[in-house]
Amino acid sequence: MDSGLLSSTFVDLADTMVADFDVIDFLHILTDRSVRLLPASAAGVLLTDPRGELRVAAASSDAAGMLELFQVHNDQGPCMDCLRTGQAVTAADLAGPDQRWPRFASAAVNAGFRTVQAVPMRLRDEVIGALNLFGAETAAFNPEDLRIGQALADVATIGLLQQRNRRTREQHAGQLQSAPNSRVIIEQAKGKLAERLSIDIDHAFKILRDYARNSNQRLTDVARNFVDSATADFPPPARHRRGRN
Repeated sequence: MDSGLLSSTFVDLADTMVADFDVIDFLHILTDRSVRLLPASAAGVLLTDPRGELRVAAASSDAAGMLELFQVHNDQGPCMDCLRTGQAVTAADLAGPDQRWPRFASAAVNAGFRTVQAVPMRLRDEVIGALNLFGAETAAFNPEDLRIGQALADVATIGLLQQRNRRTREQHAGQLQSAPNSRVIIEQAKGKLAERLSIDIDHAFKILRDYARNSNQRLTDVARNFVDSATADFPPPARHRRGRN
């Protein structure tokens, strides 16, 4: 476990809970860091919006996003059970016999995943979603990994509930509805910037996010403007590291 990354993740998640909260940025950090910190190949987030509708709010990969959609559409899978019960749910070997969720298990194995760990996003009796961790191997999460996964989900839950109290229900629902398209735009911008500056994807995302924050813009808007402009000369990293420490 990278203790430095773990500490910075909690700082980044808390830092996002400021005045002009960007839910897309927040959920992108949550899924990205969950994969980097835990024995997971991909991560996704299912959330109930303020109207009670269930949505795929974020995913670290297209495969994870499709599996989350599969669960919602088929009302079957560990993540759905986690949402219903408010308890962590483990699917240890999706290729094994006597599957509890046969259709989901088949879809997950075909997508390259053998295990799923779903942890609830809840505060007391209110369950607003689930953080879902997909693994390519059959090794189950150890207790320490599960505690960290739950801690990440807990911090995210507090941030989202705080945001719901701050904004109108319609505004928040609109952001969740746009989440899948926003994730695609952000991934495109990361790839374009990484190629242009000859840097890795993580570094490219940090530049985009820092620029969005320091210029008081939403991450999705910055990413879309950069992707749509064929000649955009994105500012170099050194110019956008002021502000938050």
